[in-house]
Amino acid sequence: MDDNTSAVPSTPAYLLSPEQIAGPYFRNPKLIRRNISEGMDGIPLVLRLTVVDATTGRPVPDALVDIWHCNARGAYSGWSKIDPDKEVDVDRIGSIQRTDDDTYLRGGQFTDKKGIVRFTTIYPGFYAGRALHIHVAIRITAGNNYLQERHVAWVGQLYLPEVASRSVLNAREYSGRSVSPLTNGEDFFYETMGGEASTLNVHTLGRDSKEDGFFGQMTIGIDTFAVSTQIKPEDFDKFTV
Repeated sequence: MDDNTSAVPSTPAYLLSPEQIAGPYFRNPKLIRRNISEGMDGIPLVLRLTVVDATTGRPVPDALVDIWHCNARGAYSGWSKIDPDKEVDVDRIGSIQRTDDDTYLRGGQFTDKKGIVRFTTIYPGFYAGRALHIHVAIRITAGNNYLQERHVAWVGQLYLPEVASRSVLNAREYSGRSVSPLTNGEDFFYETMGGEASTLNVHTLGRDSKEDGFFGQMTIGIDTFAVSTQIKPEDFDKFTV
């Protein structure tokens, strides 16, 4: 009788999701909220992220998931006066002086027992030199001082499918820019830091029109014992954050 035990795969149920840089526009506003839109103009986007342990495939409950992204015109809250049509040559946290205390399109949620968080936001626009993307940071929390946690386990960027993005960028709120976005394939970080594995699964919420908005989802596999090199504890002390 053949012994087939050697054919049983030993790989984990979920692979570790690729990390990407946090970029210069990370803040820690301690905003726990599901709806982060703050009335920003744009096509609605409902986002569902599932966080799992990359080794076991099990859900990670009570993790703090922060997201942040630019508005339809390419501006980030906290840096609203930075011209999004001019490319910046820095990508480090705290490398660009903040211009305001706005908090639109930023916020965090705790994963439920199934490892899921849900956000209501808008489809992101773009700024010069980048494809459309959403930033994510995941903290493993402990005790009652969760808003003081500086242990960031995973940092990434989520990308949007080209077909959906093209239809959104033709909408009034997004059009009329002096520059064009990069495609995913033209984006340096997408190409070099696992962007294909970081692309959201997106479909329209309404049957007839993109104006009704989009639903995006992804499962993120993390190492719950890791400390990300992309957002370090000392980054929380930088005066521009």
